[in-house]
Amino acid sequence: MSLLAVKGLTRHFAGLIALKDVSFDVAPGSITALIGPNGAGKTTCFNVIAGAMPPSGGTVALDGADVTGLAPERACALGIARTFQIVRPLAGLSVIENVTVAALVRERSIVGARAQAARVRAQVGLEHKAESPAGGLTLPERKMLELAKALATRPRLLMLDEVMAGLRPAEAMKVAAVIEGLNASGLTVLLIEHVMRVVMAIARTVIVLHHGEKIAEGAPGAIAADPRVVECYLGNLGRKR
Repeated sequence: MSLLAVKGLTRHFAGLIALKDVSFDVAPGSITALIGPNGAGKTTCFNVIAGAMPPSGGTVALDGADVTGLAPERACALGIARTFQIVRPLAGLSVIENVTVAALVRERSIVGARAQAARVRAQVGLEHKAESPAGGLTLPERKMLELAKALATRPRLLMLDEVMAGLRPAEAMKVAAVIEGLNASGLTVLLIEHVMRVVMAIARTVIVLHHGEKIAEGAPGAIAADPRVVECYLGNLGRKR
């Protein structure tokens, strides 16, 4: 049984079709990548799954339960956590305070939330930054803080929206190693990513969107060799380098 089942997902913005009849499954314990050109509908798909916007059609199910159109806080309470492309920490609070706020989704006390925040902070390598102001972090550190906040909610499904954007290659691979470690512990990951070397290295399944439609799905090697994907996306990436 799939942990996440997306069926016929469609989203209109006035006359614009951002998603059209998109369907895919995410297996428990897997890393699944959602890729495609800018404007393909990837973030819209994330927003609908996580409850940031309702679909115009289609359904979203988590472990067999219909979660279509639930508010973000309800989706999070059921186990869907997501990060954002543009990270906006609570700049006036410390790292540990930022993560503690997120942990309060599950924990009933500040003491319990701080303990959860400490565990998560260590998982992402921010243990030495506990009392540092979030506003003074470097970009890689802010990315890790964003990941830590999502993890603090104890998700069943972790959705990462371009968590490696803007990072140097070595920094991106460190993030990839963290993601693999989380996945090895049993966490299911769905990620949007443009860093293809990372996608090909860590994803079990790759789903490709183009103009709001799914055009391919399969193992990384098969996707890299798919003529449609090369034409609309991978070829363009190569020409931009």
